[in-house]
Amino acid sequence: MLQREFITFEVGGQLFGLDIMAIREIRAWTPVTKLPRVPHYVAGVVNLRGTVLPVVDLAARLGWKETEATPRHAIIVTQVGGQARGLIVDTVSDIVTIAADALQSPPTTSCDGVVPFIEGLAAIDDQMVMVLDLDKLNADEMLPEAA
Repeated sequence: MLQREFITFEVGGQLFGLDIMAIREIRAWTPVTKLPRVPHYVAGVVNLRGTVLPVVDLAARLGWKETEATPRHAIIVTQVGGQARGLIVDTVSDIVTIAADALQSPPTTSCDGVVPFIEGLAAIDDQMVMVLDLDKLNADEMLPEAA
């Protein structure tokens, strides 16, 4: 049976997951340098060992209130299609293994908010985990490329 590993984390009190293969590292919060004329959900950039890493406020990207980042927050560094991006999350929870067929399709509701970014839903213990689709999350971003 095929299994997938996910890192789970919280944003806005909700539990999300990302495929572990797309994650490069998890960093402690570091203040970002704001950029002019970027989408509202782009918090700014940080220096990641000499490269410029765009950092996305995941809560704002999902259509929720912007994150008031504190040292308790974390930045999950993802890599998709050769592009590195940071995602601001409230807390990183766990690494979980889910059978590939245990991932259920998200409900088909209106196309705003979180649903378009969800690859699937999985019940872990007593919690529902929304597994995010990084390709969709990054789809319309106009961000500086990391050098």
